[in-house]
Amino acid sequence: MSETSTPKTLLEAIRYFSDQEVCVKFVADLRWPNGPVCPRCGSADRHSYLTTRRIWKCKGCKRQFSVKVGTIFEDSGLGFDKWLPAIWLVANSKNGISSHELARALGITQKSAWFMLHRIRLAMQTGSFDKFSGEVEVDETYVGGKVSNMHPGQRVRKNTPRGGMAGKTPVLGMLERGGRVRAEVIPDSKRKTLAPRVRNAVEPGSAVYTDALKSYYGLAADYDHAVIDHLESYVNGRVHTNGIENFWSLLKRGLHGTYVSVDPDHLFRYLDERVFTYNLRNLADFERFATVLRRVAGRRLTYAEVTGHH
Repeated sequence: MSETSTPKTLLEAIRYFSDQEVCVKFVADLRWPNGPVCPRCGSADRHSYLTTRRIWKCKGCKRQFSVKVGTIFEDSGLGFDKWLPAIWLVANSKNGISSHELARALGITQKSAWFMLHRIRLAMQTGSFDKFSGEVEVDETYVGGKVSNMHPGQRVRKNTPRGGMAGKTPVLGMLERGGRVRAEVIPDSKRKTLAPRVRNAVEPGSAVYTDALKSYYGLAADYDHAVIDHLESYVNGRVHTNGIENFWSLLKRGLHGTYVSVDPDHLFRYLDERVFTYNLRNLADFERFATVLRRVAGRRLTYAEVTGHH
C-alpha cells in the first residue's frame, strides 16, 4: 500500500477496508513484511495461498493458517470490515469509545463490541518501557465512582465517607517531560509499593518531581528529588506535577464521560488504551492505526480470560 493511497480519515478507512481481500492483504503485509510465515512450524517460503478461502497452506507441516491465527482476531466471527474500522476508531479517539457506541456504529451486538474493545486494548499494551530519564513527574490518583453521586446507603455499604478514597482503585503514573507517560494499577499508595516502582522505571540521577506524599520520601538517595506541596502552591519553577495531572484529567474524562462505570478488574486495560493514545498523540491517524495492527500477533485473548471464567 503506497503512502499516497493510505486512508486519512475514518470514512476513507471504511471505504478502503470494505473489500475482504484488501483487508487480508493489508493485515498480512503488516504482520509479515517479508512474506507469510507459518505460525506452527515457522516456515517462511513453503506455502500456497488458497484464494477462495483467504488462507495459506504450509507445505512443511501440511497445516492451513489464516492471518488471524495467533492474533487478537483469532476465533472471531467478525470480518476485517468490522475489525479494522473499530481499531481506527479506538486508536484515534481522544476520550475513548463505549461498547454501546461501537456496537451501533458497526451493527453488531454490545457484547461483541465489548469483547472486541478489550482485545484491541490488549494490542495497545506496551510490553516494556525503556527507563525514563531527565525530568520525571510522579503522581498517584484514585479511580472510581464519584462519592458525591452515590446514594447515602451505597456510601455506607462501601464504607466510603463523603470525599474519601475508600472503595476506589489507586493508580501510579509517571511522565517523562517531553516524552512518554506510563501508568499502572497499584495495590496501595504506601512507600513499599511506590518507591520500588519508581526505581524500576526511572534512571538513577534523574530529576524526580512529586507531591508531598510521605511515601515518596527516601527517593533523594537515588534521584534529584524535589517536592511540591499542593497546600502551598502548584508550581515552583520547574518543580511541579502538572504534566501527569493533565494526563489524569484526560483519563478520567474518558472513564467518567464515555465509559461511566469501569470494573476495577478491567481498569488496567483502559489505562493501556489511554497511555497508548497519549504517547502516540503526535502521529497521524493512519500511523496510530497501523501501530495497533503491528502489535496484534502473539496477543490472543479469549472471552473466558476477559470475564475471569477460564
